[in-house]
Amino acid sequence: MTANRRSLIALLATACSGRMLIALLMGIASGLPLLLTGSVLQAWMKQSGVDLGTIGLFALVGVPYTLKFLWAPLLDRYTPLRLGRRRGWLLLFQLALAGSILALSVLDPARQPWLLALTALLVSFFSASQDIVIDAYRRESLSDDEQGLGASLYVNGYRVGMLAASGGGLILAEFIPFRWVYALMAAAMTLGILTTLLAREPEVAEGTPQTLRDAVIRPFVEYFARQDAVLILLFILLYKIGDTMASHMTTPFYLDLGFSTGEIGAVVKLFGFWATVIGSLLGGLLMLRLGIYRALLGFGVLQALSTAGFALLAGIGDDLRALAAVVAFENLTAGMGTTAYIAFMASLTNKKFTATQYALLSSLMGVPRTILAAPTGFIALGLGWTWFFLLCTLLALPGLLLLPRFRSWLRPEPPADAVSPEAAPAS
Repeated sequence: MTANRRSLIALLATACSGRMLIALLMGIASGLPLLLTGSVLQAWMKQSGVDLGTIGLFALVGVPYTLKFLWAPLLDRYTPLRLGRRRGWLLLFQLALAGSILALSVLDPARQPWLLALTALLVSFFSASQDIVIDAYRRESLSDDEQGLGASLYVNGYRVGMLAASGGGLILAEFIPFRWVYALMAAAMTLGILTTLLAREPEVAEGTPQTLRDAVIRPFVEYFARQDAVLILLFILLYKIGDTMASHMTTPFYLDLGFSTGEIGAVVKLFGFWATVIGSLLGGLLMLRLGIYRALLGFGVLQALSTAGFALLAGIGDDLRALAAVVAFENLTAGMGTTAYIAFMASLTNKKFTATQYALLSSLMGVPRTILAAPTGFIALGLGWTWFFLLCTLLALPGLLLLPRFRSWLRPEPPADAVSPEAAPAS
């Protein structure tokens, strides 16, 4: 048997392993609750006659997703059930999540808007807490060279969960009342609970926090003692900033070019969704061969080129084939880049404090999506679409220029027993 064939068999065996199936199923459980406090809840409130001002204020129920690093140390320090530190917390949060989603189903948005808001806030809190534990579980249960594929399956599972909740929920609402939709979504959390019960508890690393003070302070002390700690945070902030800012304005861009909402829905939402799924899977598989460094570099360059594709589309105009080509390329490369990005963050966490450090890094990851994307409409208005997308392309460069700084410890092809970047030399 040739070396290439053995390598391919090993790659396929890894992709089909139980560990990867758990990553996929946990992704579905993680993505399911997200839009139940977003677009689905907005549709229910609108249908119930709630005013737009109140509906807008409900965006605040998503705050726990950006503050989850505040209580993550508790999840590193304490073990609540005999299932283990990760599975114990996960089971508690999933039961609480199912219960709070079910509680939403018995409320009346028109008569009980503030009780609805409080319950939705609880759903967000338990969902964000579940995310903390799932991210920590994935980091601790997969080896360093499996992080890329694990991240790709998790991300795709996450998208399936979101699609089931948002698309599936809104379609179901055409036939049954919204309260029954939420009751069914609460029942769907059974998938996550069963996954938790069937999964293996990862090994506990030596030196995990023994006191709450250690759980709060040591993760940050350990992280900032590393070489290039601040530059790594800057890289996380910059790596996808151009891609994120461009994506934030694509729908008004398509409409300005003259595409109909039906064309946008068919090409961008459905066709684009599958391109992203393929990109994530392809990125995860390629990372097994390339390693994190070369994947980040190559996928980052492809992301930048795909952003430039929007500038090209601005020149072509209302051409459905050009739209399909640009959307396919952008979603494919975005899926690949996101997979490498998440695997990079996972590899940075020390297994002693996985929940806290990953929660901190993933909270920072959301900054381009929220704060930095906010002024993109004004920028596009001032520059015009072509120059706006060219600017977004150029914004990909600072992150890529930072990447070679990490090459000495972010090895292209780490051996199975390699020391991960969590042990990068301290300054």
